[in-house]
Amino acid sequence: MKWIQAFNGYLSKFSLYRMTMDIGDVIEIIIIAVLLYYILAWTKKTKAWALIKGMFVILAFLAIAYFAHMDTILWMAQNVLSFAVIALIIMLQPELRKALEELGTKKIWRKFFLFEIGNRGEITTVKTIKEIVQACMEMARVRTGALIVIEQQFSMLEYEQTGIEIDGIVSSQLLINIFEKNTPLHDGAVLIRGNRIVSATCYLPLSVNLSISKDLGTRHRAGVGISEVTDSITVIVSEETGRISLAYKSELFRNLDAEQLCAKLEELLIEEESEENKSILLKKGRSKAKK
Repeated sequence: MKWIQAFNGYLSKFSLYRMTMDIGDVIEIIIIAVLLYYILAWTKKTKAWALIKGMFVILAFLAIAYFAHMDTILWMAQNVLSFAVIALIIMLQPELRKALEELGTKKIWRKFFLFEIGNRGEITTVKTIKEIVQACMEMARVRTGALIVIEQQFSMLEYEQTGIEIDGIVSSQLLINIFEKNTPLHDGAVLIRGNRIVSATCYLPLSVNLSISKDLGTRHRAGVGISEVTDSITVIVSEETGRISLAYKSELFRNLDAEQLCAKLEELLIEEESEENKSILLKKGRSKAKK
């Protein structure tokens, strides 16, 4: 079999590999070990883990077929496996895309660059956060459903264009009026950028995460779904129970009161933003000092 001969040839190359190692070899081994660790940790959280276990079962069966001289099965496997890599990439396309997006959003990259990747030109203030919290508490009291998305570094233009343009300063009264039942704008999500409501009735992707509780409806699945594909923060008010939840990075924080919601929003919007600004200003100051 050609693929078995190629594998044997690959293994024979190890005998020719030099036994002495320099610092470059040590660094290379460390990099490969770290990459393998993160790849295995990533695959265990996705559907890829089940596919890998299925591949090991197929390889074990092919090994048995090889030693038992089942030539017909080996011939079929040889023709099918030539397309296996392409088929695997197609099947894992959503997981691979998500992994690349997560790699691009790691905060470690921001430490090496002085520019912002995102689309935000305005920082969300404490006043805006208090207006959002006040609106959510009022809507929760009368059980008015709400879905409020706060943009961060990822541009939300794709979802903004699915709604109706508002372009108004964030206020509790405006948010309550938008989500009032039987009004033209109450269905869908409100998108906030900085301190302004930019769009309403926006459509969001629904999460397909099977671990989400069955007692949660479409509004919560949309909140978790947008947090899976962007770094946005989503506040959800349940129309059935009046309870408030917050979705961020695929995680759902449920049953929040006013203090907890305010603290969580300030933690995610104010503290992280101020830390990034401090590091950017520090680097700019150092560059000016060098000049």
